[in-house]
Amino acid sequence: MAQTQQIGQSEQTRRVGRQSGPFLAVDPVVDRMRAFRAAWHPADGVAVFNRVYLTVTEEIGHAIEAGGFADRRAAATLDVRFAERYLAAVDAAATGLPSPACWRPLFRYRRHPGVRPLQFALAGINAHIGHDLALAVVDTCRVLECAPADLEDEFDRVGDVLALLEERIREELMPGPDLLEVADPLTHLLGCWSLDRARDGAWLAARSLWQLRGLPELAEEFTERLDRSVGLVGRMLLTPLTMP
Repeated sequence: MAQTQQIGQSEQTRRVGRQSGPFLAVDPVVDRMRAFRAAWHPADGVAVFNRVYLTVTEEIGHAIEAGGFADRRAAATLDVRFAERYLAAVDAAATGLPSPACWRPLFRYRRHPGVRPLQFALAGINAHIGHDLALAVVDTCRVLECAPADLEDEFDRVGDVLALLEERIREELMPGPDLLEVADPLTHLLGCWSLDRARDGAWLAARSLWQLRGLPELAEEFTERLDRSVGLVGRMLLTPLTMP
């Protein structure tokens, strides 16, 4: 009994510690995404992803402010660190610096006339969840001095919002049933990717990277391989389906 109380008090202490200290505001990353929305042509493939990602970031920000997360500081830190990975990739591409391999297919094909808007959106989600989310969890653990297990509730809540986002994307960007037939290549392409599997993979990758934090060479190799494998899936998702 005493041991159980100690464990509960220890968990409570960790949560209280994480909720104290500097609070990362979501507003700056939202402002940057709004600036991208204003600057980019709506048909730009990165702009398509940016619009839907801006929506989910705004929703998470509202949920944090409204007390929708038990630990506001942990949720905000994870959300901001997550968004910063995307913003850094955009900045690298804009300045001619190498961006992560997971993002390169979207930047390369962003103006390809044979790629449909739904493909752009899902390719961005694939890069951001498959690669960036795992690294954002590790970043957050370092900032808050906690382990991935301490962020599981926040991870799941963010993942739930992303699942709703994917549903909205498919509703808004998927061709109508009269247009999307079984023989349409887009039908088969969409069946090759799953948000749930991407989330599960991101959580496993985050936990693995945390265990490898004392082995920097192995952690770097793991991260590079993760980046390349997610980039390969992104390239598949952006297969042109119509002739220019």
